[in-house]
Order: sequence, then C-alpha cells, then structure tokens
Amino acid sequence: MQKLSLIELRVMGCLIEKAATTPDQYPLSLNSLLTGCNQKSNREPVLTLNEGQVQNALDSLMAANLVSQVRTGSRVSKYQHRFGTSEFAEVRYNARQLALLCLLFLRGPQTAGELRTRATRLASFSDVADVELVLKKLASSDAGGCVEQLAREPGKRECRWMHLFGELSDEARPLAEHSGISTDSTATSVQIASQVTAIQIEPTQGMTVRIDALEMQVSELKAELLALKAQFDDLMA
Repeated sequence: MQKLSLIELRVMGCLIEKAATTPDQYPLSLNSLLTGCNQKSNREPVLTLNEGQVQNALDSLMAANLVSQVRTGSRVSKYQHRFGTSEFAEVRYNARQLALLCLLFLRGPQTAGELRTRATRLASFSDVADVELVLKKLASSDAGGCVEQLAREPGKRECRWMHLFGELSDEARPLAEHSGISTDSTATSVQIASQVTAIQIEPTQGMTVRIDALEMQVSELKAELLALKAQFDDLMA
C-alpha cells in the first residue's frame, strides 16, 4: 500500500470530496484545489498551504497515477483523482468506500457515528451499522486492509477508525481482542494520534448531531461562495 504525505492526503481528499459534492465545478483548477485544501470547515488539521506545495503534491500523485491532468477549452489546467478508480489501481473502491476514505483523509480518525453524519453529501448510509459494515470491508484483505479500528479511549462509548495510507497509522494501535497490549500503551498511542490530529472536546451525541448539521450548512454556503470565486479567478486567468 502506497503511503501518502499529509499534503498529498489533503489534496486527494479534496478531489474526492469535490467530485461528489460539486460535480459541476469538477475537475478542479489549482486555485480551486488550493482553496479547498485550506478551508477551515470539515478539515482536521486546518492547513495553510501555498500554491507550490499543492502543485508538488499533484505532481507526486500524477507520477503515481492517482491524479490526472485535464485539458479544457480554457488555458487553465484542471485535475481529477483516479484513486481506486483507474486501471492502475491495486484495489477498486465503490462510492460508499470512497466517501469514508475521503472523510478519513480530510478529518483524521473518526467514529462510525461521526462518519455517518458527515458523509451525507458524499454517499448514503442507512445507519451506523451500515457504516461499520463498509469499514469492516475496507479493513479486510479484499480491500487491501486500508483502515483499522483504534482501541476505545477511556470514557468513550465508540471506537474511532483511521486510514492506513499515511504516517499516522504507525503511531496508533488497532483494537484486537486478547491482543496483549496493555491499557497504558494503548492510551499512549491514542494520545499521540490525538495530538497529531488535534485536541478535541467531545460533546454529547445530541450536540454532535446539531453541531455537525450546522457545520454542514455553513460549509455548503462557503463552498458555493468559494466556487464562484474560483470561477471568476479562472475567467480572469
């Protein structure tokens, strides 16, 4: 399995996200992609990348056949992902699998409940159990074993899931019954992963649903505004 850098994961996540949520604005120009990578909503951690960093990530991803450049009628080059969809892909992913991987790329480790709430615009899941079913499929060898379940943190009801395409996977431990991993070492690994992604205060389940719904509405409005700005910038290029 190919390992991707933090910036490459952000670029890939943005391309997958925008292909599903704003298909009329897809493929993306470099300017639109930079805006998506640096947006403050639905991103963890929030990054401040420059054009050169995003272009370097695109070049690496194109060399790996994970992204392709599209020439349109305008002078502006645009980019589309080929992650899990091209003839070069080691494993092919369906829309629901791509949606969950996209969220994990953009926001780091999350519970199945969080993923279901946040995947609304990307794919349809009937309930949390449906999400867990897809996650377990992704964790199987048939799908390349590209996600794993983390040990439950003390005081938390749900375990988080994480992807295995980046460096963070080496700093966490999967939940395995009778694995022999001590509570102290498990807690330490989860704390490291939490520090890398961000320190979060977990609200109640009801608050989480309401907050995520509001975040989604704000994100949609921001996305529409940024798309209009990108269109204007492309026309002026």
